[in-house]
Amino acid sequence: MEAYHKVPRRYLGIPVPEIEGLTDQWRADLTLEDRLALAASLWATDIHEARVAAAKLLTQARIRPDDAAWELILSWVSDFDGWALADHASIAGQKRLVADPTRLETVESWIASPHMWTRRAALVMTLPWTKQNHPKPEELAIRDRVLGWCATLATDRDWFIQKAIAWWVRDLSKHDAPRATAFLEAHGETLKPFARKEAARHLES
Repeated sequence: MEAYHKVPRRYLGIPVPEIEGLTDQWRADLTLEDRLALAASLWATDIHEARVAAAKLLTQARIRPDDAAWELILSWVSDFDGWALADHASIAGQKRLVADPTRLETVESWIASPHMWTRRAALVMTLPWTKQNHPKPEELAIRDRVLGWCATLATDRDWFIQKAIAWWVRDLSKHDAPRATAFLEAHGETLKPFARKEAARHLES
């Protein structure tokens, strides 16, 4: 697993479905305060599966109140050092952003971060806004806002950033082809060829 993830930390070899079984039970058994404490403790171990479990504990649409959960997720972002843990934690972050889109003000600042995984998280955490089939005006405004971030990051030559832009635009193209097409017409030549091709995959079929 260490060779696969290319990040030096302790790995236990526990598959994600087993971790999800544990975290589902913990969410059912524990109070919110105890879940937050457990998630913080698990993340602090720096064990791969423990950090996956920490993220899974907070991957829940309804958490009330959720300010502490959001702050805990924010505290993890600077620790991101590989796609797997970053994505598990970012999915937890997606739920909190959808619950309170005003938090996008914080996420927007990430696109200027010197930490590549923080820049990438800005796009991964906002993926839910690519998926609405009948978006409201405020959701369309968020799409345009994040496409602006994608445009800013298009000159970023890091493979993971290029891949994240392609991911965002590709997913958007399945629900809002005109916006995806307009983005590629304006910025496609700035992307690396692999990212441009990936972003346009569903537009070309």
